[in-house]
Amino acid sequence: MKAMVLCSGGVDSTTCLGIAVDKYGAENVVALSIYYGQRHTKEIESADKVTEYYGVEHISLDLEKIFQYSDCSLLAHSDKEIPEESYAEQIKKTNGSPVSTYVPFRNGLFLSSAASIALSKGCEVIYYGAHSDDAVGSAYPDCSDEFNKAMNEAIYLGSGKQLKIEAPFINKTKSQVVKIGLDLKVPYEYTWSCYEGADKPCGVCGTCIDRAKAFEANGVKDPAL
Repeated sequence: MKAMVLCSGGVDSTTCLGIAVDKYGAENVVALSIYYGQRHTKEIESADKVTEYYGVEHISLDLEKIFQYSDCSLLAHSDKEIPEESYAEQIKKTNGSPVSTYVPFRNGLFLSSAASIALSKGCEVIYYGAHSDDAVGSAYPDCSDEFNKAMNEAIYLGSGKQLKIEAPFINKTKSQVVKIGLDLKVPYEYTWSCYEGADKPCGVCGTCIDRAKAFEANGVKDPAL
C-alpha cells in the first residue's frame, strides 16, 4: 500500500509524514508540496528538508494562478497585513466568518489535486494535517470534521472507490499533534510555521502563537527556535 502526504513543511503536515513513513515505510510514501502564491518560500524550503530527512519521493505543484483573485493576507499580491494576535482574538472579530489568513477553499483544492496525482502514482490514501484548533469558530472551515468527511466521500466515490483521505488530527489539538510527533521523533527543527518569511519566526502571528503554546504544553522548547 502506498500513501501520499500533503507536505507544507509545517508542524502538522510533517507529523503526518512521520506517521505515514512509520506505517508504510519511506519507499511507499509520496510527499506533495504545493506553492499557492504565499508571501515567502520558507515553507517549501522546509518541505524539501523534511522530505530529504525521511528519504521519500517529493513532488511539487504550482497552483498560484488559481488564487490570483483572492485578497487573503497570506498571499504575496495582497496588501492586507497579517494579524499579530492569536486566532482566538481574531475569531472574536469575524462574526463566524473565516479569518483573513484563510486561503479560499485551499484544502479542497489541494486534496482534489492530490487525488489526481495519488491515483496516478498508485496511492490508496492521502494524509493531510488538519486539526481541531484550526476549525474552531470557522476560522478555517476547510479544516473541520464535516469538511473532511464530505471530501473523503467525494474522493472515494470519484476515484472509483480506490482512494481515501486520512486526517489523523481532525479531532486533536495542536499540542496533541506535537505530542504524537515528539514520540515519533519528527524533525521539527526543519519545520517552518510562521506566516512571515524572515530569518526567524515573528512570534506574534496566529500560527506562531499556536505553535509556541503547543510545544510549551508538552514541556519542551520549540527546536526550530
